[in-house]
Amino acid sequence: MRGNRDTRSERRTRVHVVSDVHGNVEALARAGEGADALLCLGDLVLFLDYADHSRGIFPDLFGAENADLIVSLRTDRRFGEARELGRRLWAELGIPRDAAIESAVRRQYAELFAAFPTPTYATYGNVDIPALWPEYARPGTTVLDGERVEIGGLVFGFVGGGLPSPSRTPYEIPEEEYAAKVEALGEVDVLCSHIPPDVPELTYDTVARRFEGGSGALLAAIHRTRPRYALFGHVHQPLVSRMRVGATECVNVGHFASTGRPWVLEW
Repeated sequence: MRGNRDTRSERRTRVHVVSDVHGNVEALARAGEGADALLCLGDLVLFLDYADHSRGIFPDLFGAENADLIVSLRTDRRFGEARELGRRLWAELGIPRDAAIESAVRRQYAELFAAFPTPTYATYGNVDIPALWPEYARPGTTVLDGERVEIGGLVFGFVGGGLPSPSRTPYEIPEEEYAAKVEALGEVDVLCSHIPPDVPELTYDTVARRFEGGSGALLAAIHRTRPRYALFGHVHQPLVSRMRVGATECVNVGHFASTGRPWVLEW
C-alpha cells in the first residue's frame, strides 16, 4: 500500500476496486499497489472459466470436454439440460457434491485471501460461500454485507450476494432479504454491491447474449439516497460499463479475472 505523502494538505485518498476475481491470484496480489485500500466486490471462486474451459473446479472434476458442453448449454439458455448434465456427472463421479466443491473452494480461498493487501474491504459474490470466509479472512481484511465503513471521509456501503437465477449459484438470496440489506445501509457516499442495479444497459452481457440479474432495491436506493457512486461487477461484458442514473455515477468496475486491472477511485 502507498505511504504518506510529505505534504499533508495535498493528501488524497485512493482506493482500488475489483470484482469477479475468479481465481486470478497473481493479479490480486498486485491489485492494491499504490492505493490506500482495496475493495473487493466478490466472486473470488473460479468454478468454470467461460473463456478457457480447461480452468476451474468443474473441468478439474469432469474434464474440459464436459465443460465445453455445459457452457454451450448455458449459453443457449438450455438450463434444464445443463442441470441434468450436472446431475449425471456428479452421479458418475461417486463423490458427494458438497464435499468435493467445498474442498476445491477451500484450496482457492487459502490462496486468494492470502493475496489480499492490508487494508481490504470485501463482500460476497453470488458464487462465493460466505460460511467459509471467516476461516480465511486475516487481520486487515474486513468482510461487509449490509454494512458501512468510512474511508478517507467517505461512507461506503456494501451489499453482497446475488438474486435467484436459473444458474442456482451458491449465494443467491430472496429479493426481500437482499432489499433489507440495502435498506440497512441508509445514506452512503459510495454504494458497493456485487450485482448491478436493475438497469437494462448495465445488466446485459454482450457475449453471453442475455440479461444478468440486477437489483430493483439497489436502483430504488440510488434514486432515494443519491450516492456519488454505485460500484458493482457481476456482468463480465456489459453493454454499458458506466452511466449516470440521476445524481449517481454507476460503474461496472470490470471483469478482474480477465483484465487483472483494478478500477481506481481517488478524491
